[in-house]
Amino acid sequence: MTGRLGPAEREEAWQRLGAETFDIVVIGGGVVGVGAALDAATRGLRVALVEARDLASGTSSRSSKLFHGGLRYLEQLEFGLVREALRERELMLTRIAPHLVKPVAFLYPLSNRIWERPYSAAGLFLYDTMGGARSVPGQKHLSRAGALRLVPALKRDALIGGIRYYDAQADDARHTMMVGRTAAHYGAVVRTSTQVVGFLREADRVSGVRVRDVEDGREVDVRAHAVINATGVWTDELQRLSGSRGRFRVRASKGVHIVVPRDRIVAEAGMILRTEKSVLFVIPWRNHWIVGTTDTDWNLDLAHPAATKHDIDYILEHVNSVLATPLTHDDIEGVYAGLRPLLAGESDSTSKLSREHAVARVSPGLVAIAGGKYTTYRVMGADAVDAAQVDVPGRIQSSITDKVPLVGADGYHALVNQADQLAAKHGLHPYRVRHLLDRYGSLVHEVLSLAVDNPELLKPIPASPDYLQVEAVYAVSHEGAMHLEDVLTRRTRISIEYAHRGVDSSEAVARLVAPILEWDEDAIKREVEVYNARVEAERTSQTQKDDQAADAVRAAAPEARPQLTEPVS
Repeated sequence: MTGRLGPAEREEAWQRLGAETFDIVVIGGGVVGVGAALDAATRGLRVALVEARDLASGTSSRSSKLFHGGLRYLEQLEFGLVREALRERELMLTRIAPHLVKPVAFLYPLSNRIWERPYSAAGLFLYDTMGGARSVPGQKHLSRAGALRLVPALKRDALIGGIRYYDAQADDARHTMMVGRTAAHYGAVVRTSTQVVGFLREADRVSGVRVRDVEDGREVDVRAHAVINATGVWTDELQRLSGSRGRFRVRASKGVHIVVPRDRIVAEAGMILRTEKSVLFVIPWRNHWIVGTTDTDWNLDLAHPAATKHDIDYILEHVNSVLATPLTHDDIEGVYAGLRPLLAGESDSTSKLSREHAVARVSPGLVAIAGGKYTTYRVMGADAVDAAQVDVPGRIQSSITDKVPLVGADGYHALVNQADQLAAKHGLHPYRVRHLLDRYGSLVHEVLSLAVDNPELLKPIPASPDYLQVEAVYAVSHEGAMHLEDVLTRRTRISIEYAHRGVDSSEAVARLVAPILEWDEDAIKREVEVYNARVEAERTSQTQKDDQAADAVRAAAPEARPQLTEPVS
C-alpha cells in the first residue's frame, strides 16, 4: 500500500491508538508534525500522529508555497539558516519530492544605479555557492531592456536592470499530506479529526495523551514513551494543557496573500520586491500569480486568521508601485491568511523575530518544537525525534529521511516521458496527465484506476475545470479528506484559484464524495451550507478595516468539525 488514508484505515487507526503503546506520539498534522512522524517511523520506531483538524489545515496550507533558501536572511547574516535551507531545497528537487517541488525563476529588479547591483550580486553569488545553483540555474544579470523582456508588466522607470535567479515551489498542503502518507506507508498511525484533550502522566513524566474523535465524540487514551508537541502557533496552548512550563514562547505573525489570474501580470518569471518592512513576492502559480505577503502581529483566533481590507490594500499598493497596469480588487480571485509560528524575541517587529527553530524537552516525556520555516521541516522533524530519544527505551537509529523519497516520487521521471501514452490510454489530453503527475507522481495509476468502472470521473469538476472529478473522489478514498472544506481548500486549491472560491462547485463535489464518506442527503446539505458560509464569512472579513472586525466576522462562521473544543486548554 502507498500509505492510504481512507475511511477503513481511519477506523483501524482508532483501534490501534487505544491498543498499542507507541514510542512517540506526535501532536499536530502540519509539515513539522508529519515530518517528525516520518522521521521516527523510518528509524524503526512505533509512531502515532494525531491532528485535531485536517493535515496542513493551519500554517502549512497558507505559506508562500516556496522551497527557498531565504535570500533575505543573508542580509540578517543568518548564513547557517540559508545553507541548511538550500540543501533541503536541493534534496526536494532531486530526490525526495521531484513530483511536487519545481524550480521557479524570479526577477530581482534593481533601482539604485551605484550600490545595488554589486551588493545584490554578492548576496546571490553567496546563495549560488552555498548550494543554490546545484539543481537550478545560477544568477544572470540583466540590463533594463533584458529585465523588461523577462517581465514586460513592469513600469519602465521602476528599475534600471535586474538579476534573474531561481528558487523552488510546491503546493504546500499537498506536499504536507504526501509526507503524512509516506509516514503511514512506513507504519505510522496517522489520524486527523483527533484532538488531544489531555495528557497522561505517570509520576512526574508524560506517558501519553487522551484524544477525542471530533467526528463522533469517542475518547481513548494513547500510551507513549514520548510525546512531541508540533502544533505551531498552538504550541503555548498545548503547553498549558500539559501542565508543564514552556522553555520558549511562540508569537503568531499573520501573512496574507492574494491570488490573481496569470494574464493580469505579463511576465515570464516571478518577482521579489523590497518593501519598507520586508519583501513582497509575485509568484507564478499555474494559471495564476500569488502576491504576498504581509507580516503583522496576530493575537486573535488561531484557527481562522482573517485578512482585512487593509492587508489587501497594502499588497496592492506595493505591487502596483512597479506595475505598468495596476491590479484592482476586482482582479483578485482568492485571498488567504496564515500564521507563522515565530519564536518570541525581544524585538517588537515580527519580521525580525527568528525564523530559526527551537526544540526543548519541556518535561520528562514531552518535547516541544516550534519556529523554523517550511523549507527546513525535515531537519526540524529529525531534531524533535533526537530530543525525544532520551525517553524512548533502547538504542535509536540516526535520521535517514534525506534518503527517503515521498510516495509518488519513485518512477515519476519515467512517467513524465510516457505522458502521451498514458493520456492516450485514458482518453485524456497530455496536459491533463502532466497536471496529474505534478500532483500525484507515480500514484497517478492509483488515481486513474478509480475511473475504470466510471469514466464520468475523468470529466472536469463543474465550475472548476482545472481539476478532474476523480481527484475529489481520490481525496476522500486515499488522502484523508473528511469534509468538503478539506477537498476544496487543501486537496485541491479551488477555494483560492476561482473567483467563486469553490461555492459553484460545492454541491457537485459533495455529491461525488458522499458515497465514500457515507453521507446522506442531510449530511450533503450540511457540508455545502458550512462550506458556503465559510466562504461568505471570509469574503466579508476581507472588507473590514481592522483585525478585530475581520476576526469577529470570520469566527462566526460554522465549523466543519463541530465537536472541536477551542481553545484546547
